[in-house]
Amino acid sequence: MPKRILIVEDEPAIADTLVYALADAGFEPVHAELARTAIARLKSEAFSLAIFDVGLPDGDGFDLCRELRRFSDLPVIFLTARGDEIDRIVGLEIGADDYVTKPFSPREVVARVRVILRRQSPAMFAENASSGRETIPFELDGDSGRIRYRDRLLELTRYEFLLLKLLIEHPERIFSREQLLEQVWSDPAEVFDRTVDTHIKTLRAKLRAVDPTSDPIRTHRGLGYSLDTGCSS
Repeated sequence: MPKRILIVEDEPAIADTLVYALADAGFEPVHAELARTAIARLKSEAFSLAIFDVGLPDGDGFDLCRELRRFSDLPVIFLTARGDEIDRIVGLEIGADDYVTKPFSPREVVARVRVILRRQSPAMFAENASSGRETIPFELDGDSGRIRYRDRLLELTRYEFLLLKLLIEHPERIFSREQLLEQVWSDPAEVFDRTVDTHIKTLRAKLRAVDPTSDPIRTHRGLGYSLDTGCSS
């Protein structure tokens, strides 16, 4: 059975785009325009994931998520036109699994949905175990600013450490170059997208120096980068 995705979005153009993209990807999208309609359906129907717009005609997506968390741990992605760090922090702290800033690519939303559902599915872990894949052995010590990979201490620059730390803390989550620049670099306005690519390249080189058969940092063409939860050669 297709996984059902609840989309709570009052802008018809955005909702139609998401419905089409998710249906084309094999999901069963269900659309609600209002928070009260959404919460009623969430209480009475089964869904695999919900996508909440932050600004709704009859309420706030954050409040909707808070109410949902009273009775369900359903994965939630926020759609928001707000770029402020405080909004992202609030969304994550109240129980959201991810957020996407408008304007966005429908492909990016579909990719993020898939990543979260893979992370939520026990079947994924069973498949990894049966195929001999293992969780990537990173040891993160944020206080000392050190990361070990396969029991070996990595010699990292400041930004290499911050970049890898962010990926380790959010396994399988896809970060765009813009998000990585914003969250890792102190003044992202003074650096370029290629800065991210360069640091990813040097990180990969240092990880391969420890284990030439593994490449845990995945490139998602047109989307960004993520840390794989399995060891890919």
